[in-house]
Amino acid sequence: MSATGRRARLLRDARARLRRRSAAGESGQVTLLILGYTLVAALLIMGTVAVTSAQLSRVRLLDAADGAALDAADSLDLGAYRSGLDDAVAVSDDTVRRTATDYLAERPLPPAMRAWQVSAGTGSPDGQTAVVRLTGEADLPFVGPLLDAFGSSVTITVESRARADLEPAP
Repeated sequence: MSATGRRARLLRDARARLRRRSAAGESGQVTLLILGYTLVAALLIMGTVAVTSAQLSRVRLLDAADGAALDAADSLDLGAYRSGLDDAVAVSDDTVRRTATDYLAERPLPPAMRAWQVSAGTGSPDGQTAVVRLTGEADLPFVGPLLDAFGSSVTITVESRARADLEPAP
């Protein structure tokens, strides 16, 4: 075999080895890419579910605060009533707190809520408006156990106001 033939054969063999090596080196790269994208998509979905659950918990807590404020606005404070009628039902801080606490005690805990309570700031700033502040601890899917492991939780605080206006007799 001539030198040119040997050189051509060596060149052909080198190219064949290079093709085999590069084909073997690419093996599994697409699988890792798909696995990475799947992991990112799963994390985005779980995050979206957790945020949606927190929002729903906030809405349920706000609904309870609205009901408690309406109930408290209708509960007449007899001490203030003795001094006469004004343009709204007279309420006091104590009446609002007591009525809101009783309202929550009568209601079942909403789904995805671990606990709720009447918090500071509940009362009547002007003697006619009932202000109810509720604090609740939300139980979030996927994220809740992770937060529990770190000794933390998601706390939601809402505030609702209500006033029972009186209309003069015709």
